[in-house]
Amino acid sequence: MLHTTENALLRRIAVEQAESRAPSLVAAVVRGNELGWTGARGKVDGTTPTTETQYRIGSITKSFVAALVMRLRDEGRLDLNDPLDKHVPGTAIGAVTIAQLLAHTSGLTSESPGTWWERAEGADFAALDKSLATDALRHRPGARFHYSNVGYGVLGELVARLRGASWLQVLEAEILKPLELNRTTPHPVTPAATGWAVHPYADVLMYEPTPDAVAMAPAGQLWCSVLDLARWNRFVGGDTGDVLNPDTVAEMREPAHIDDDAHWASAYGLGLQVLKINGRRLVGHGGSMPGFLAMNLVDPKTGTGGVIMANSTGGVNIGGVAADLIELTEQHEPALPGEWEPMGEADPVLLALTGQWHWGPTPYVLKLLPDSWVSLTPVSGRGRQSRFRPDGQDCWTGLDGYYSGETLRAHRDTTGAVTHLDLATFVFTREPYGVPESIPGGVDERGWRTAGS
Repeated sequence: MLHTTENALLRRIAVEQAESRAPSLVAAVVRGNELGWTGARGKVDGTTPTTETQYRIGSITKSFVAALVMRLRDEGRLDLNDPLDKHVPGTAIGAVTIAQLLAHTSGLTSESPGTWWERAEGADFAALDKSLATDALRHRPGARFHYSNVGYGVLGELVARLRGASWLQVLEAEILKPLELNRTTPHPVTPAATGWAVHPYADVLMYEPTPDAVAMAPAGQLWCSVLDLARWNRFVGGDTGDVLNPDTVAEMREPAHIDDDAHWASAYGLGLQVLKINGRRLVGHGGSMPGFLAMNLVDPKTGTGGVIMANSTGGVNIGGVAADLIELTEQHEPALPGEWEPMGEADPVLLALTGQWHWGPTPYVLKLLPDSWVSLTPVSGRGRQSRFRPDGQDCWTGLDGYYSGETLRAHRDTTGAVTHLDLATFVFTREPYGVPESIPGGVDERGWRTAGS
């Protein structure tokens, strides 16, 4: 990056470390599929932390667990609407669905009953399940967003049951190794930062414990280096390697429930937080454990991401810093659009479908996209619009917007010519209300006329 950009980024983390009195912090900026910048302030064991120094990332762990669950979904091993009892039978919470657990809408208690799990040695899933036998629900399942660490402990057990190995073993085999996240581990591996609490009224520290959470570990156990977290940032932004289809990660990024419904600045998808900051929709996850804070955010539209980790229990504005790293980068070095290139090939049958279509009197444009995808957009730019993925002959499935999941179908006459498009029962014709026999309710036989005629 330009020296001016690097200086602005370094100053941002330097101010945060000094004013928040963080023992140390590390940060990085991602640009598309590349690491753009890293920086560090403070000391770990008397020296400046490096890109290999591990910090505990807390609830960012949840996004890893969610990716494991989505892999199972994509393989057909489960459906997100399945009740938990179908795969983990016999629990007291078997009626909640997998989707509800992923999106924190299950109604489950936020913390595991009993001892404060973040600061105490954990127990196995049998003990966690027993503790949930009574009074586990705080809300009706599906009624509202209620963040639940317990829910992700349960999802870790779900992964273990379906894979026949611990969630950590599955994580290592299916995500960490393929993405070469060699410094992401369940326990610290030197060099690693010590977790501290900073006295509120004096510049002194207190050591924070880092016990093994066992059954609750999927809620916040992992340790990570800034290089590894930057790679995970790219994953969340869509550079998924062979771990997940980018469309699946895009599905995870979509808000499943709004957290703040006033002007919605905060929402939650399937294992990922969605935030509106500085006019941008940022996705990722934050994390906190005693002695540690972390944040992973990316703007999927530009591919610019910011990550930060600190070894302090509180006081560091990690969300604000990560968002500022993205904003500063975009201000100093705006992301360039990808170079336009013509398609390698285009099916002439599909090419013939492109152009203007009308829903009633409203003109739309159908465009051909790579891989035989199409898009349907109002000419005015206002209204319902979606991209569609091919799903058989003359058939496509909506990917986003109002028509997500709906079917777009081209209808042909006996000669093979396309007469109209049907989208979730809405009929589109080449001319406004063209092909009257295809229009539900028919078309006035007098046709178009003036107001007085």
